Amino acid sequence: MNLDDVREVLALVREHDLAELEIERDGLKIRVRKAGHPVAIMPSAVPVPPIPAPIAAASPAAAAPSGAAPITGDGVDLAVIKSPIVGTFYRSPEPGARPFVEVGDSIRKGQVLCIIEAMKLMNEIESDCDGELAAVYVDNGRPVQFGERLFSVKIK
Repeated sequence: MNLDDVREVLALVREHDLAELEIERDGLKIRVRKAGHPVAIMPSAVPVPPIPAPIAAASPAAAAPSGAAPITGDGVDLAVIKSPIVGTFYRSPEPGARPFVEVGDSIRKGQVLCIIEAMKLMNEIESDCDGELAAVYVDNGRPVQFGERLFSVKIK
């Protein structure tokens, strides 16, 4: 990215009156945020369906509201992995490919679980704990909101 590219990004922010814009190209990430403008998450243009039931049966603790800490119930510790951004949820790296993980798979910290596409950028979402995938809460290709639960993991 050169100075002309940065100027082009700034022009886009001004032209479209954006409060914030983040771009990643060739391993370089640039975030531009206008001072004095609070950042708000706008609802997507596509209607968001209600959260479907988990694809796999999970303990009642998985249906409880999730916090930052693991959920404990029935002797099983569950960690809920939430969406860090607004975008479109994809379970596999490309259409027709095998999903990154399936319910029952053993996963490790740092392992890619899915991709969320936001503004034409593919963001890999990684596990933040070791364990066994207990449930997937979002269907492939569906929009997700910030903080929406994506997966639950039985912590080992």
